[in-house]
Amino acid sequence: MRLGESVYEPGIHLQYAYFPTTAIVSLHYVTESGASAETAGVGNEGVVGVSLFMGGDTTSSSAVVQTAGHAYRLERSVLLQEFHRTGLLQRLLLRYTQALMTQMAQTAVCNRHHAVEQQLCRWLLLTIDRCPSRELVMTQELVASMLGVRRESVTEAAAKLQHAGYIRYRRGHIAVLDRQGLEMLACECYAVVKKEMGRLLSDVQYR
Repeated sequence: MRLGESVYEPGIHLQYAYFPTTAIVSLHYVTESGASAETAGVGNEGVVGVSLFMGGDTTSSSAVVQTAGHAYRLERSVLLQEFHRTGLLQRLLLRYTQALMTQMAQTAVCNRHHAVEQQLCRWLLLTIDRCPSRELVMTQELVASMLGVRRESVTEAAAKLQHAGYIRYRRGHIAVLDRQGLEMLACECYAVVKKEMGRLLSDVQYR
């Protein structure tokens, strides 16, 4: 899955579900004016295409590859056949969907009530949780698009984090140097999402 690749667009009938392994996919909404904001990210903890088993064939949002990597692709018919057996896969997918809803709700709250610096910390922490490396190939323009803020706001926030020694930014690469520092600066939204994801996906009965 290449950086910037479109996985699906609004109104298009979904034919596949994607299970990222090393890639990260951004779910975001684009307004009529062209402005956009991320509603959630999906990495190796989840699946892209929950509409397939939640009763809809289409979605109003877009899905774009945020971090290049790999994923498994499963045809719609195969996914639904296994889902309707009401076994482990169904339980995992429903639990994950609840966790995804939590992430979306917390993102909305964070974007409305917390400073750009806190939003950036939350976003960086969630991203490196899904990556094998702590260095991200990511421009400030792309981060601004994800957060739904001006690029200048991201530039200012990133400069503060770099000055504090928490990150290093150069030519489209962001390296996290001090994870604990980011966690201290981040709002409660990161911890809420992380805790709920762990709670929902850790106690599924494997039988």
